[in-house]
Amino acid sequence: MIQLKARLALELPGINRALNKAVDTLPEPVRPVARHIFDAGGKRLRPLLTVLTARLLGHEAKSIQDLAITLEMLHAATLLHDDVLDNAVSRRGKPAAHTLFDVSSVILAGDALLAGANALVANYGDTRLTRCFSEATSRTAAGEILEIAAQRRVDSSSADYEDMVRGKTAWLIRAACEMGALAAGADDAAVAAAAAYGENLGMAFQMVDDALDFAPESVTGKPTGGDVREGKLTPPLRLYRDSLSTAERSAFDAAFCAGLMTETDAASIAESIRQAGHDDAVRRQADEFLDAARQALETLPDRPERELMRQMADYVRDRKK
Repeated sequence: MIQLKARLALELPGINRALNKAVDTLPEPVRPVARHIFDAGGKRLRPLLTVLTARLLGHEAKSIQDLAITLEMLHAATLLHDDVLDNAVSRRGKPAAHTLFDVSSVILAGDALLAGANALVANYGDTRLTRCFSEATSRTAAGEILEIAAQRRVDSSSADYEDMVRGKTAWLIRAACEMGALAAGADDAAVAAAAAYGENLGMAFQMVDDALDFAPESVTGKPTGGDVREGKLTPPLRLYRDSLSTAERSAFDAAFCAGLMTETDAASIAESIRQAGHDDAVRRQADEFLDAARQALETLPDRPERELMRQMADYVRDRKK
């Protein structure tokens, strides 16, 4: 894990420079909103994976950073739009963009970020990269639609949840790895393996994120039990609901579906989930996807980047925030 953190520290300045350069190419009215969302920080997981995958498969040019940040731009666009839809007041500890700029400007800035990312990908002149980015965009939108459709419902299945996560989260991470492999000129088998690694890593990432929603705010820095109040039946919450008596479940369903869960309710449910170990159970479920990600890695070249990508799977499994 120390190696992964050291490599991230090495790559992060170049990734951030590429992001700043990309923002400077956007129309002037868009730049303040774009800078706000990027200045809020973030793990930069997607661009790092693009760089690592490309390097693993023999691509040494520094220009890979300009490609790597395109999916971060797409991700930022979705965050801007999500915060408007959710009427969120903050993002990563800073005011949500729509609380500082007007809503219409933020939505349009998100559109401009997406268009700018498209242009950067097109500059490579490789239709495979363009198709990959386009599919990531449409799959992400589809996942968001599925999440909205499932909100405040208790009849959605585990399969429905996986379909939503595959679109909402996993496809962007899959595309990050796939684009790195395509930029490296890898053969079809290597591209498929990189994509499989990214998709399974992304599935696990979201499941662990859902488990972390019920950790104490003192640990994560985020309000506890947000998914309860927002009406999202994530795996830990599904396990909690399944553990209730018939009468308790009926009361839970009524409040959950009507959007009547309070912060006190969310805190109490979070405490119950932690005591019952439902959050740890979900981390164990995520292990199935991480095992698949590690297996996909084994078919790729044995270079230092492969070990770093294996460490990435360990990080996803064990992260605390």
